[in-house]
Amino acid sequence: MHDAERGAASVLALGIVGAVVALTALTVPVLSAFALAQRAANAADAAALAAADAISGAVPGTPCDLAERTAARNGADVEVCDLDGAVAFVAVRVQGVGIDVRRAARAGPPGATGPPGSTG
Repeated sequence: MHDAERGAASVLALGIVGAVVALTALTVPVLSAFALAQRAANAADAAALAAADAISGAVPGTPCDLAERTAARNGADVEVCDLDGAVAFVAVRVQGVGIDVRRAARAGPPGATGPPGSTG
């Protein structure tokens, strides 16, 4: 073996380790943001359904109180809780490390329309 080639494998291994660390550093935040967005969407859906159940009388309680408790159990804070007839519109916020994700959901009987500007 030539002296000029000594340590070449160490340099190559160091380069590979550096590339893996860099790829991980770029991938983890993106995946974390995706998971946070999913958690926010799930919390908004569950909170809107809880409020709609309270409106319909399927469960006892005040619709927006139930929405807040349901969102809290899912790691979210309710920012908006609008009720329009039998329809509930709930917007939530989930906080992550350095990022806030907001999602909204509407729930009610089939064919019912929610508050103006709501989608769902």
